[in-house]
Order: sequence, then structure tokens, then C-alpha cells
Amino acid sequence: MRTIALHGPTHHVQGVDFEGSALWLTSVDRNGRKGFLQTFDLESGALRMTVEIQDNERFHPGGITLDGSSVWAPVAEYRAKSSSVIQRRNKRTLELEYQFPVNDHIGCIAATPEFLIGGNWDSREFYVWNRQGKLLRTIPNANQNAYQDMKFADPYVVASGLLAGKTGAIDWLELPSLALSRRIPVGNTDRGVPFTREAMSIHGDQLILAPEDDPSRVFLFRREH
Repeated sequence: MRTIALHGPTHHVQGVDFEGSALWLTSVDRNGRKGFLQTFDLESGALRMTVEIQDNERFHPGGITLDGSSVWAPVAEYRAKSSSVIQRRNKRTLELEYQFPVNDHIGCIAATPEFLIGGNWDSREFYVWNRQGKLLRTIPNANQNAYQDMKFADPYVVASGLLAGKTGAIDWLELPSLALSRRIPVGNTDRGVPFTREAMSIHGDQLILAPEDDPSRVFLFRREH
């Protein structure tokens, strides 16, 4: 495991993704009613760029996912059963490219080659949209894990969150059912925070977890097969 301290205000961390030497991270400042999308240098932890991504009463960004030249991010009201916009932003400039509304609080999103898959507050229910934002179906979450971030890792959706008793776990979910295929329990950081409390990303054999609020750290693991 490698630990990288992030050198910049990260408030309450929500989502993370990475590519090469770059890391994208969302966070929310509840008192200031602002949401942020930031990029950091994955080697040094240096802050590269920050943009605010709130949309009127919606200022709670969630788990994010890279998708080609873009990054998808849900931005919701800070309450369950509320409303969201699903934003697609340029991953280099962080400028807004497209968004569509959802009549629920969406807290995380994953992108497959065909679909977008979102989880609402604590991922009690999954939403499946086409890439233009048309709702195709909803699926109850029967896995008893309150997912906070998830990614498509062919042929699975990998999702992380908290089980009953605030213990953490990372799950591999089958497509298209999103039924549980495999679960790995996780422990806590040396600050006593469950590793899967918030942000997670996985690419190949690399797993990144960002569970801690400001001052935040990123934990980089090499995944065992």
C-alpha cells in the first residue's frame, strides 16, 4: 500500500477516479453549500485544478467515473429522495459538456460501453440510463452494502461502501442483474476511518481508496487476483 497526502482543501470527499499520473476527486462543503471537482497529481498529491459544480440547490457531488475524454459526476441536493443532475465534464478542462436531470438523489455513477448506472442515497436502488439520460430500468439493491462509489471493470461493476455496523467492503457485481458475485471486506485507516467510507476507483490491478475528509489522503493498493 502507498499513501499520498492531497495538498489542497478537500472538504468532505465523495468520489475519485484516476488515469496515469492524474487523479480526479469530488467533495462537498455543506456549510458553504458548494460542490467541487478537483484534479491532483497522483505522484506528489499537488492540486492541479478546482471547479465548483453545484447546480442551484444541488451542491452534493457523488462518486464519479472517467469515460474517454470526459468525467461523469452526479450533483444532488443534500438529502435523500431529492433531485440530481448527472453531469458530463471535460476531464482536462473540467468544463460542463452535458447534463440531464434525475428525480432522486444520485450518489454514485459508473459508465459501461452502453449504459450509465447510478446508485441513489446509500445505493438503495440502482438506475440504468442510456448515454443520453433516458431511464431504462431500476433495480433494487439486494446486496446490503451502502455503495458510495462504483466503477465498470469489465465484466463487472465494482462498488464500495459500508455494511451494517459501519464495516467496509468492496463488491463485484454481475451485469446486467447487479447481483453480488464477490465481496472483499476492508479495515480502517490509522485514523479509524473505514477504507470504503467514501471514494473508490479500480483500474487493472490498481485500487485507490480516498475515505478521509480534509486533510485527505489517497491509499493506492495493488490488487491481488
